[in-house]
Amino acid sequence: MANIQFTELAYNNADEIIYGYAKKPVVCNNGMVIGGGTVYPEVNLTLPTMLISEETMPKVLAQYDEMIHGICSKAHELHSPGFIIEIELLPPCTFNPQWGKDVTKVVKGVMDEYSTKFGQKSLLRMTVVDVREGKTLAHMYKGEHWDNVINTFKGCAEAGADFLAIESIGGKQLHDEAVMNCDLPKAVFSLGAIGCRDMGILWDEIVKISQEYNCIPSGDTACGFANTSMVMAHKNFIPKVFAAIDRVMCAVRTLVAVERGAVGPDKDCGYEGVYLKAISGTPISMEGKTAACAHSSCVGNISASVADCWSNESVENIRLLGGMAPTVYIEQLIYDCRLMNGATTRGSAKEIRDILIESDKMYDPQAYILDPKVAFRISGEIIKGKTHFERTKIAAAATINEIRAGFKDGLLQLDAKELKYLDIFEKQLKAIPDDEAEFAKQILPMCTVDKFDPAKYDFNVAAK
Repeated sequence: MANIQFTELAYNNADEIIYGYAKKPVVCNNGMVIGGGTVYPEVNLTLPTMLISEETMPKVLAQYDEMIHGICSKAHELHSPGFIIEIELLPPCTFNPQWGKDVTKVVKGVMDEYSTKFGQKSLLRMTVVDVREGKTLAHMYKGEHWDNVINTFKGCAEAGADFLAIESIGGKQLHDEAVMNCDLPKAVFSLGAIGCRDMGILWDEIVKISQEYNCIPSGDTACGFANTSMVMAHKNFIPKVFAAIDRVMCAVRTLVAVERGAVGPDKDCGYEGVYLKAISGTPISMEGKTAACAHSSCVGNISASVADCWSNESVENIRLLGGMAPTVYIEQLIYDCRLMNGATTRGSAKEIRDILIESDKMYDPQAYILDPKVAFRISGEIIKGKTHFERTKIAAAATINEIRAGFKDGLLQLDAKELKYLDIFEKQLKAIPDDEAEFAKQILPMCTVDKFDPAKYDFNVAAK
């Protein structure tokens, strides 16, 4: 398997980073090129509240059939040059891999029908839910839970998925505890030591499956990590600066997928995508204002500034005044992309990019760190690290420095409480040893087995 270590940034300067273009575009079998100059809409959809069982599977599949027909019909009506459909499988469809495969067949079948009839170009991203959690989990890399994840990937690939993706959760329980307590050292451990290692093992398998079935290993996301921080900060449960630091640390973890062979586009809910693009040059999928159906955020515009695919996060198949929600959202996404692509055609893409950035960046540190100029500088520091653990620490330190500088220069608004927390997190960070094994020995006694069981991860401190 690939094991790339990025030691140089993909771009010479931040001004080169722009929506629709990536240094390493992904060329798909149907002629669509992600990162080749066009921003494509990526509609993400899910079922309404309903039971998923053997008895209800015909109704489940009928729901997917209805949703995809509506999306494809609307895309044809609006002359979309191409679009992506993402299905984030629900847990029962991973615990039962055949069901995940059946969903893929139904969705891909409708997409192929529109391709044959109208020449409509579309791609299918199948995101397998990571079910490696719960009291019955015996081990992260063997046993029933692991087998279900891997077999679902194989089934989706065999049934015609164009992209394979996952929102992996290795180290999530430990990270959740770190977020609740604003414990930066524990967050560093969960991401830089545990999460990155888990990503390497998992993505080696995903890339292998992708090669076997001739589909594309796209990417991962910090949805279960930094997005948890984002939501908590939005509700004022934790400081916004913690969520911003966490987001950049998660970029090191998410990048592991690319290091192991993923080629993009990464997952839409990984707002850290701007860092992946700056470091690796892979195309990214992003979400923002058009994802308000799934959750609120402080990055509604800035997240689009360097996007190659533009997503709605996820929406249930419920009826709105304008029609069924997935159909409504593909329309919104198509118009968002038309604006960006139209600006590119007129030679105004950089102007639109800069407006998207300036409209958000000063109001929240989580938005500020998505400014390509800020991300470019921080990314340049991250790649100086030799290990994932070191890079995660560097990410945190560089983010603290950038946030402070942004406030000092009048580019970012922060209240006194947030500034005080910056000092606290800096002290926490400085207390972390440079040696990963030494750090692990310090922190493991503070971790309860129900939050992190080293045996289930084959994590051996002595081997560090």
